[in-house]
Parts: sequence; structure tokens; C-alpha cells
Amino acid sequence: MGLMANMSRWTLARRLIIASVVLVMVIVPLVGVGLSYSFRESASASFDERLASMHKVLLAAMEQDPVSGQVVVDDSLGDSRFGRVFSGWYWQISDGQGLNRVSRSLWDQRLPLTADGGTRWRTLSGPRGQSLRLVERTLRLPGQPYPIHVSLAVSRQELQAEVARFEWLLWLSLVALGALLLGGLALQIRWGLAPLRALHRDLAAVKSGDRGHLDTRLPGELADVASTMNDVLDHDRRMIERGRAAAGNLAHALKTPVSVLQAQADRLPATERRQVREEVARIDAAVRHHLARASAAGSAVLAGPVRVAEVLAPVVNGLERLAGRRGITLKRDIPAQLTLRIDPQDLQELTGNLLENAMDWASSRVRLTFSLAHGGSCLSLADDGPGMTEAQRSTVLARGVRLDEQRAGSGLGLAIVEDLVTLYGGRLTLGESDLGGLAVDVWLPGADQPQGSGARR
Repeated sequence: MGLMANMSRWTLARRLIIASVVLVMVIVPLVGVGLSYSFRESASASFDERLASMHKVLLAAMEQDPVSGQVVVDDSLGDSRFGRVFSGWYWQISDGQGLNRVSRSLWDQRLPLTADGGTRWRTLSGPRGQSLRLVERTLRLPGQPYPIHVSLAVSRQELQAEVARFEWLLWLSLVALGALLLGGLALQIRWGLAPLRALHRDLAAVKSGDRGHLDTRLPGELADVASTMNDVLDHDRRMIERGRAAAGNLAHALKTPVSVLQAQADRLPATERRQVREEVARIDAAVRHHLARASAAGSAVLAGPVRVAEVLAPVVNGLERLAGRRGITLKRDIPAQLTLRIDPQDLQELTGNLLENAMDWASSRVRLTFSLAHGGSCLSLADDGPGMTEAQRSTVLARGVRLDEQRAGSGLGLAIVEDLVTLYGGRLTLGESDLGGLAVDVWLPGADQPQGSGARR
């Protein structure tokens, strides 16, 4: 099951390459075995035909002396190898009794005889262990009391060397052919899957916000897919914009009724007035919280890169003036070239809520810093206010309570920050700042390395 599960996750290129390798490794050896067998059979048949022809020459060279009646034969048969000792070329004429004529090449050795009649073919071991191919025919000649066995044997070494040479060349050619086939198939696979790789790059660019649509200049099948995906992307964008617009309209529509309820609460007795105001404030905070979350949820999709310093400049400048009126010093360190893949409005919302919360509790100093960390950007905010104990920080984070629920106010700002950080795949941690108050660290993925100096004050 583990192997099958791993195989199911293989890429298309890997599947095609492995299938091609298996196919070549199966077909090429089968072709090699088939060709080798065919050549061996053809060479053996040709060898036997040649041996049969020489055997006929031997039969034709036999003569019977008219005086003595003995069988005589020209020793060489027109081939000098019959005259060299143990050359592998032998002939023998024998009746198994007194008649025994042999080629000089046999020297003191003899070829075995068989009792069968007719023509026989055998493969046997000859002088010095030579592998011989032998053809033998039994004759009855006038004046001879016993059947005469006429045998011709030739060493199979030449045949075996020819077959071995062919097989070596064959397998060398097949290995080269297999390598060429695999190389060609690899190039074919790479060329064939190139449109898929281009589609993947386009999808990555759309996901990162660098592009708005997929390129449809692709082969017919993929062009239809890309066009359909573009339609889906356009539909999603329209739905996101419609949702954000609806959230804004709903917030605007609820503002007046909530204000009316608050005004009406002033006419009630003190006890009832306080209770109604608390409930109206809870309704107002809950509505604004969920509307802000719905608005932010759409912007986390397909967000493009933005320059952090440029986007935050109006927010930080405005809050800096507000801090000055309150007697608070706001220091910022934002690299000028730092970029993040985030919706500008969400970045302003996130940073603005954190700064407002810090300024509400700071005594005299607030510090805002952006820096690169672990493949992303870290927003660090510190103040010199009362802060939170470790137990309070752990309790707030562990229970999922809105992070500023223990403070005065609606508790909406940091709740929106937490939602935004989660939507963009970041992390939010609380700690103790070196200024003495609360330290809030927000890590967001996808920051680019700044090339210039930062904007510092």
C-alpha cells in the first residue's frame, strides 16, 4: 500500500519516463534475444549446408582400386586444413574392421562410429576437446564385405566465433539504440509537458499576485482549461468585490439604527440605560468585527506585492501626529524597498489597529519595526505601558480570547489583527518589550529583500 500511495503522487514526467524505461528495457532485450536466435539458427543451417557439400566432395573422391579392391581417397580434398594435425577439419572412412582411411589432421585419433544406417548429423567432442559438427553416411560398396561409414567433421569454433561476434555487435547496437530511444523519449516528454509547466508557472504567478490571468496561448486541450480557469478567476474576483461591497453597505446601513438605539437609551432610567448601552455596544462591536473579517477574507486571495513603507505612510503619519498631541513619541523603522504580498487596505488595517492599541496604553514611547525573518517579514510593535503578565498572555492566546478583551474599549482592533494574520498564513505572538510594556510580533510570509535604506524616524 505504501508503494502504491507513493506511486499515486508521482509527477506526470516521472511516470512517463519510468514507463519509457520499462518499455525499452523489456522490448530491447526481447528483440535482441529474437535476433540472436534467428542469426544462430541461420548460421548453423548455413554451416550444415557447407558441411554437407564437403561431405559430397568426400564421397565423390572415394575410389576403389580395381586390382586390390581397396578404397582410396585423395587426402587433401582440395583443402590444406585436412593435412594439418588437429586443425579441426577431419574425415574418416571405416568399416569398423580392417578398413580405416583417415585424414592426416586426425593423426592417431579416430571419430566414433554409429550402427545406424543412412545419413546422420551429430555434435560431439573430438580431439583435444574440440566441439565438432559431424555428418556421417553408411554405404555398401561392391566387393566390400562390411558397410562403410564415411564421416566428415568440422570444428564449430568458427561458427561459434561468428555467432559471438554478431551477438556482441548486436547487443552493442541495441544498447546504443536503447540509450538513443530513452534520450529521445526524455526530450519528447519534456517538450510534450512544456505547456503544463508553463501553465503551472502562470498559476504560481496568479497565486502570488504577479499576474491577473492565465496565458491561453497553449495547445488546444490546455487552452480550454486555461480559458475556463480565467473565467473562474474573474468570477471569484467579482464575488470578492461584491462581498466586500455588501459588507461595507451593511455596515453603513447598521450605523444609523445603532446610533438611534444609543440615543434612545439616554432616555431610560439609569439602571436600564447602562444595560441597554452595554448590549448595543456589544451588538455594534460584533457586527463591525464580522464585517471587517468578511471584508478582509477576500483580499487574502491573489494579493500582489506592495511596498510596505508607501502603503503605511498615510496611516503612520496620521497616528504620529495623534501621538504627538498625546505626548507619545512614535519611532518607526520600515525599510523603503520592503514588499509584502498583501492587500494594501489589510496592511493598513493590521498596522493601524496595532498602533492604536499601543498608543492607548503607552506612557510615552511606541516603536514600530519591520524586518526580514525566516522567509517573510516580521512586524514588531513595542510600548512602555503596563503590558501583560506571562500568565495573562498565555491565557489570552490559549483560550482564543480577543487579545485586547481585558482592556477598555470594544476589543475589536486586535481581534481583526488576529484574523488578518491567520488569513495570510502568518503568526502572532505576545511578549514583554524592552521598553517595559507589551511586545506584539507579527510574522507574515512572502517578503522580498529590501535593496535600499529604510524609512526611519
